[in-house]
Amino acid sequence: MKAFKTLLKTEGRLSLRGMDMFIFAICMPVIVVVILGAVFGNRSAFDGAGYTFLEQSFGAVSTIAICAGGVMGLPLVVSDYRDKKILKRFKVTPTSPALILAVQVCIYTVYSIASLILIYVTAAVFFNYELNGSWIEFLGGYFLVMLSMFSIGLLVGGISPNTKIASVIASLLYFPMLIFSGATLPYEVMPFALQKIADILPLTQGIKLLKAASLGLPMDSVIVPVTVMIVIATICTIISLRFFKWE
Repeated sequence: MKAFKTLLKTEGRLSLRGMDMFIFAICMPVIVVVILGAVFGNRSAFDGAGYTFLEQSFGAVSTIAICAGGVMGLPLVVSDYRDKKILKRFKVTPTSPALILAVQVCIYTVYSIASLILIYVTAAVFFNYELNGSWIEFLGGYFLVMLSMFSIGLLVGGISPNTKIASVIASLLYFPMLIFSGATLPYEVMPFALQKIADILPLTQGIKLLKAASLGLPMDSVIVPVTVMIVIATICTIISLRFFKWE
C-alpha cells in the first residue's frame, strides 16, 4: 500500500505537469456545460419534453473525461512506459509491473470523478440543473462506462507494438467518439443517417445509458447499452490480459 501511495503521488504530479488531462478532462467538460446552458438555457429538449436540453445532455457531457482518460490518455501512457523500458525495470524490483497500471487507472478515475463533480456543480449553480433520475443508477452506469472505456485503453496500450501505433489507434477511437457519440455534439440534433453510424460507437451506447439514468427513464430501455458495455469490458479485459506486452 505504501508503494502504491508513493507511486500514485508521483504519477499524479507528472500527469498534472503535462496539463493535457487537466485541459481535456477537467476544463473542456465544464466549458461544454457553460455553452449548452448559455445557448439553450431552460429550453425543452423537444416539443412536449418533460426535461430541458441541458438535462438531456448532462449524461453525455459527463463522459468527456472518461473518453479522454480511457481512450487517449491511458493507452499512450502504457505504451510510452513500455517503450521507455519502465515496465521492464519494475520486474527486477519487489513491486509488480501491474502496480503502475493500477496507479494509472486510479489517476484517470480521479480525473473522471472530479470532472463529474465540477460539471454538476456548474450546471446546478449557474443553470439550476437537477438530476431527475436516481443517483445510484446514474453512478452505477457511470462506473460501467468507465470500466468499458478504460478496458479499451488498456487493450490498445497493452498490445500496440510501439507508441506511434498506439497514438494512431487511440486517435482513431477518441476523436470519432468525442464528436459523434453525443459527448460534445448532441446525438439528438444529428441527422438520422449520422445517428445510425454513431450507434456503432461504444461510447454512444454508454451515453444512452447515462441519459436514461439521469432523466429517470425506464431502465428496461437500456438493456442493449448495458449489455454492450459489459461485453466490451469483458472482451477487452480478457484480450489485454492474455496478450499484454510488458516489454
